[in-house]
Amino acid sequence: MHDLALTPEDNAALTPMLAGLAATYDTIENPELLRRAPVLAKGLPTHLLSFLEEFRFAEPSALCRISGLDVDEDELGPTPEHWRDSHFDSPAFRQEIFFLLCATALGDVFGWATQQDGRIMHDVLPIKGHENYEIGSNSLQHLSWHTEDAFHPCRGDYVALMCLKNPDSVETVVSTVPDMDWSNVDVDALFEAEFTVMPDNSHQPQQGLASSGDPRIDALRERSFRLIQEWNDNPQKRPLLYGDRSDPYMALDPYHMDPSGWTDRSRQAFKQLCEEIERAMKDVVLLPGDLVFIDNFRSVHGRKSFQARYDGSDRWLKRLNITRNLRGSRAWRPATDDRVIY
Repeated sequence: MHDLALTPEDNAALTPMLAGLAATYDTIENPELLRRAPVLAKGLPTHLLSFLEEFRFAEPSALCRISGLDVDEDELGPTPEHWRDSHFDSPAFRQEIFFLLCATALGDVFGWATQQDGRIMHDVLPIKGHENYEIGSNSLQHLSWHTEDAFHPCRGDYVALMCLKNPDSVETVVSTVPDMDWSNVDVDALFEAEFTVMPDNSHQPQQGLASSGDPRIDALRERSFRLIQEWNDNPQKRPLLYGDRSDPYMALDPYHMDPSGWTDRSRQAFKQLCEEIERAMKDVVLLPGDLVFIDNFRSVHGRKSFQARYDGSDRWLKRLNITRNLRGSRAWRPATDDRVIY
């Protein structure tokens, strides 16, 4: 774990900066705030920016944690019942701004038209009725470990989480490439394009697709859902590992993979990889004021089950997707300055 703890002096320096920005903008989804974030991030403490740059460039770990951000849980009020509209008049706006600025030190934040109505910053909280779905708003079911958006060619380099509440110390589970013993795995087989990964349930239209009021945008969204259906019906074969064979990158989501059509060697190599991931799995308990940046090329993550109360006190996180190559998704975005992938 690449760790940095904010000091009282850090928080004292950040407070007026974040308060000023919160007074200037209306919501974390404000396009001008998102556009200016990389410039505004230069106002963060120099040692914090250096810490994030080391994580980005040198890859000293697959996990980066910043702890100690001031969070007043009384000021936050109750955990929302749903993610929809939670970004308006957000009681966590100052913390959201800090999260955004740290994220832009690693790359460009982006959203999915097929997730949370195309918002850039997501809420991760239990939703009544989702208890047993294989999506982040579940609670009674483990959220199976996975690469974030493993099925998509535009998946992010990092998935980032900021904790506002976690009264039950619910564990995020993470397994990273550096912790794995690759001598136990048929690496060469996993570099072959013999595997299939289907879209996960969080991109399905039943997760809440509201009309944008713009026929062009709505048509692009519908195209995305058609593509997702095609990928489910006719998944393309691909490798699970790529990059350096001695220190590989990986992308897989076993819950959304069907090995029935694979070769015997592919199935065996996949089984070895899953066993090694399980062996190297670690629990990470996020506390209020913790930010964690998970390298989506070098780790998988999930979450253990818990009993939601739906009384306003439940676990509440914010989530961001970050890419180091926004141009790579240009064919999926309607304009160069649009951060939403359709």
